[in-house]
Amino acid sequence: MASLCKSSDNLSVAEVAALLAPLPSLQVQEYFKELITSRGCSGIEVKHNGSIGKGVYANAEFQEDELILKDQILVGIQHSSNKVDCLVCGFCFRFIGSIEKQIGRKVYFKNMGLSGCCDGDSSESEEDECVKYNVNEEQCGASSSNHNSLPQEVVSSLMNGEISLPHTDKFPLPSPLSCPGGCQEAFYCSESCAKADWESSHSLLCTGERSESISREALGEFVKHANETNDIFLLAAKAIAFTILRYRKLKAEHVNKQAKQSMSKQSLLLEAWKPVSIGYKRRWWDCIALPDDVDPSDEGAFRMQIKDLACTSLELLKTAIFDKECEALFSLEIYGNIIGMFELNNLDLVVASPVEDYFLYIDDLPDAEKEEAEEITRPFLDALGDEYSDCCQGTAFFPLQSCLNHSCCPNAKAFKREEDRDGQAVIIALRRISKNEEVTISYIDEELPYKERQALLADYGFSCSCPKCLQDSSVLV
Repeated sequence: MASLCKSSDNLSVAEVAALLAPLPSLQVQEYFKELITSRGCSGIEVKHNGSIGKGVYANAEFQEDELILKDQILVGIQHSSNKVDCLVCGFCFRFIGSIEKQIGRKVYFKNMGLSGCCDGDSSESEEDECVKYNVNEEQCGASSSNHNSLPQEVVSSLMNGEISLPHTDKFPLPSPLSCPGGCQEAFYCSESCAKADWESSHSLLCTGERSESISREALGEFVKHANETNDIFLLAAKAIAFTILRYRKLKAEHVNKQAKQSMSKQSLLLEAWKPVSIGYKRRWWDCIALPDDVDPSDEGAFRMQIKDLACTSLELLKTAIFDKECEALFSLEIYGNIIGMFELNNLDLVVASPVEDYFLYIDDLPDAEKEEAEEITRPFLDALGDEYSDCCQGTAFFPLQSCLNHSCCPNAKAFKREEDRDGQAVIIALRRISKNEEVTISYIDEELPYKERQALLADYGFSCSCPKCLQDSSVLV
């Protein structure tokens, strides 16, 4: 452990410093101008606003409830514990399979008594699933604590498409496509998503036979460690894999162009790193909030434990995907700043479940149709219990969303509309926003009392001086 941290920090100080150095303002503006154009968000611009850094500004007027921006994920993950409940595309996080498959999987894993486990392919045989989770086939049929459980043969038939529920044709879902690398951990809604994920990061992080990692065994240990400690490490690994693969692509393009003026390895790495570099960063062990159950006198020891945890994770990741030409990415300083960036800038990734929509649709049918349909669907709803409405949950980094500053009286919010069925961040106006006005969201519950708001915002590294806070603070004086 100690040797890894030491060797990582003995990398060229200049290389690490170059990666962490802020980009020149002109480069930042050019980057976001191109990004905004690619997103089709013509009504906004990103610009520096003095002491608080970047901000998003309206260059057109927005009305209440109007869409301001839709931002695509740079890197994102579905929480490991959520994979049991929701089968989604590993790239865009859209639900896949069918309503029957989604219900069958949820009931199946619930009957097995599994919670918080990464799922495998639901098309695997029941025997394979039992072996994978070290559960006897006899145990798969029902949980003794769940009197509403369904017979195993019914659940299997539902997952395998042998049972069709009424009205599910109103909720079509894409068929799951397996990972091109052969792992049983990632599935996709389309060939394009599978290809995009493979080329952006998954080819290095795949545990299948066609993985491009150095060691699939080490990669498995890294994933296991992340699942047992903090899956934010999986997000950090995606950022590093994304940068390595982007570096290799830029290098190949540069060679193929037979450029007269060669680019140095450092220049190529900085260009590959640019999408990650624009996020606000602090070292994870410095910026993570102190848990309520940790005494302030133990803060130093707590932060050292967090640093050691990151060091262990980095050691496993380095063994799995290390690239000598991108060695600076494996510095503990870089790793800590990447994780800290996600701690400070991440947005919850939420995609509503079509299973919930399906049962709500059944409930809204005319009485005669509803009664007929519920004779079939009621046992499945009872077996699911409150979990019927579980949505896809994860965390992600969105380049444009990360530029939105906080206000306790925001003029915009993250909000998924009925048509938003994937992992994109959607920001809509809470009220009329004038041209040239800054677009702000709230990072916290803005209805909390002033002191509680300020305490929560301290974890983001600032104190709020929005109009609401100025007014509240004046009352307390």
